[in-house]
Amino acid sequence: MGVALLFLSITITVACEGDRESAFRIAGIPDQNTSTLARRYDALTEYLNDVLDVKFEYVPTVDYSATVLAFNRGDVQMAWFGGLTGVQARSAVPGSVAIAQRIRDAAFHSKFIVQSGLDVAQLEDLAGLSFTFGSESSTSGYLMPRFFLSRVGIDPDVDFSGKANFSGSHDKTWSLVQSGAFQAGALSEAVWDQAVNQERVDTTKVREFYTTPAYFDYNWTVRGDVDTRFGVGFTDRLQRALLALDASHESILQLFSAQGFIETKNENYSAIQEVATTLGIME
Repeated sequence: MGVALLFLSITITVACEGDRESAFRIAGIPDQNTSTLARRYDALTEYLNDVLDVKFEYVPTVDYSATVLAFNRGDVQMAWFGGLTGVQARSAVPGSVAIAQRIRDAAFHSKFIVQSGLDVAQLEDLAGLSFTFGSESSTSGYLMPRFFLSRVGIDPDVDFSGKANFSGSHDKTWSLVQSGAFQAGALSEAVWDQAVNQERVDTTKVREFYTTPAYFDYNWTVRGDVDTRFGVGFTDRLQRALLALDASHESILQLFSAQGFIETKNENYSAIQEVATTLGIME
């Protein structure tokens, strides 16, 4: 009887490990609260399960760096990255490719926000104020805001009141400014616009005052070994499934603040890599 139970235990363990190994795991930078992210990726994995007839699993991550690390280690096969984290991940995993982005990601922007009562009209007016970015690995919440601040002569390390803060996510950034914890901040236009449209922002307390020039940002990036593990042509099938999301999948697209997904390629993010290198964020 003991031998039988031991054999059954081993069989179940092996089967579970086999199921785990055969699952296609995805992640995404945690740029919003966990409940929003769970709804987003649960809806997407359900869609991909049905379309591609492969088990998809969502792997939550604690921060931007952890998402890149999970991708680099092969713990996930595809991730929803920002421009900077995508560049970092693809640089670390040769053969990885950016396969899709939202329509808006070809011309993305950061928003600079400030407490409503302050006399701030341009970036130069931020000197001497307390300021919060998003994550240190965020393209729209740190990299590009810092770049555009540098173009008007503001060094976040010395020109703000106190040390610049890192909130960790875009929704926390506007919440901190609205609460009065910081006088100003910078964040993703998608998160800001959605929060305003949903009337979650108290615009009597916080307002936007500057929108940056456009740049490439968020993207789906796939590891280069996916076709070896899941079959020749699987990356192309996955790309087609993402591009097929249309008005009939409105609930999924809304969770990504998207009208749809379009093709992209690694070269679109070369300017992001150049900025990151210039600012000393990447070598």
